[in-house]
Amino acid sequence: MALRLEAVTFDVADAPAVAAFWAGLLDRQVLTESGGALVPGDNTQVGLRFVTSDTEQVGPRRLHLHLTSSSPEDQQRTVEKALGLGGRHLDVGQGPDADFVVLADPGGNELCVIEPGNSYLAGTGYLGEITCDGTRDVGLFWRDALGWPLVWDENEETAVQSPLGGTKISWDSWGGPKVEPKNGRNRPRFDLVTADPTSEAERLVSLGATRLADLSDGVELADPDGSEFDLHAD
Repeated sequence: MALRLEAVTFDVADAPAVAAFWAGLLDRQVLTESGGALVPGDNTQVGLRFVTSDTEQVGPRRLHLHLTSSSPEDQQRTVEKALGLGGRHLDVGQGPDADFVVLADPGGNELCVIEPGNSYLAGTGYLGEITCDGTRDVGLFWRDALGWPLVWDENEETAVQSPLGGTKISWDSWGGPKVEPKNGRNRPRFDLVTADPTSEAERLVSLGATRLADLSDGVELADPDGSEFDLHAD
């Protein structure tokens, strides 16, 4: 049964403001939704959804985004555009000699503007990567869940990518077999759609997911690392 990653969803204090930032940065439209807004993707670029929430993030975020650059000038233009749209510089210990630039969007979500010539992200498009804290096992789970090929598998780091190309999704447990324990619900999560959420949820559970709750139009589950994701009717 077809399963599609519609968007990465972020709980934020002001969904319209954060959606406007990303729509401006990625040159996409904003679709207003009940309780939030969607910045749609396409067949090769993942969408982003923002939901207004007063949920506090406890501990480090398990997910951030990477944008690509074609030249040093292009990288600088992206940084300046992000700052002009309401982003800010973020110090995560990267040091002054880092080739990439770390920023935060108006909701505090981390993004990196990657240096030109990065061969790993070659051909991925502007939103080059969704990078997550996660074990190798969870990368293999999402490979099987989405039916996307594994395009990286080294040193406990994995990545999958649609057969059509585009945005990669990667997981890294930073050299160990486990990730840091969660503290509360993850504010960023995957939103997936399928024709029959009930049957698809059963398949995902058979692959190692945990069923958490029924939703009005689908199911909430967690992947083998405990990261929540939502499954909705398409």
